[in-house]
Amino acid sequence: MSKGGEREGVIKFDCRYRPGVPLDSEHLRELNAWRKILFQLELIGQHPARYAGLGFGNISRRAPRSLGGEGGAFIISGTQTGGIPELDASHYALIRECDPHHNRVEAEGPVAPSSESLTHGVLYGLDPELGCVMHVHSPPLWHQATRLGLPVTREDVPYGTPDMAAEVARLWRESSVRSLGIFSMGGHEDGILAFAQTCAEAGTILIRSLARAYALSSPV
Repeated sequence: MSKGGEREGVIKFDCRYRPGVPLDSEHLRELNAWRKILFQLELIGQHPARYAGLGFGNISRRAPRSLGGEGGAFIISGTQTGGIPELDASHYALIRECDPHHNRVEAEGPVAPSSESLTHGVLYGLDPELGCVMHVHSPPLWHQATRLGLPVTREDVPYGTPDMAAEVARLWRESSVRSLGIFSMGGHEDGILAFAQTCAEAGTILIRSLARAYALSSPV
């Protein structure tokens, strides 16, 4: 559960989803490799003792030009796939359009998109160079966010909503989040987002930040 008793993984936006065929594997290889790493680090996953046993975490990349990436389209892991150790093409959706102002996402593929798709879409809209977004759940990072100097969204702003979209845009304007490539979701328990031009860069930002969080809580 997140703060305020919200259920993890609940889609809160108008999801206009059309079932479709899986994407070509060439568009997923690097994304899926990093998703596997995040699962092994328990930054994405599913556990009966966490968040009422529901899956958590997701990952996305900007779609290639052939699929509309220049217009803001992106590929994201599907809703409630967190507990699957290794995803395949049937577990990813293509977001054709993301409209945070009208709380609407248009998607297609073999699975409905993640409940965090709106937040991913806002980030891609803010920076045309952005190529990857990772949404993970990390208690060490979340609890040490202030000491680490990470920007933090307001505690009263729920995930997956237009208010969160506006809050991310505010951080973009008023904080160092653009250069840091990472922020904490103050009202979404353990929620952390990392982003960069490539999956490797986003993953490096995330893992380096996690190492710093561990160092702060180390007894030595």
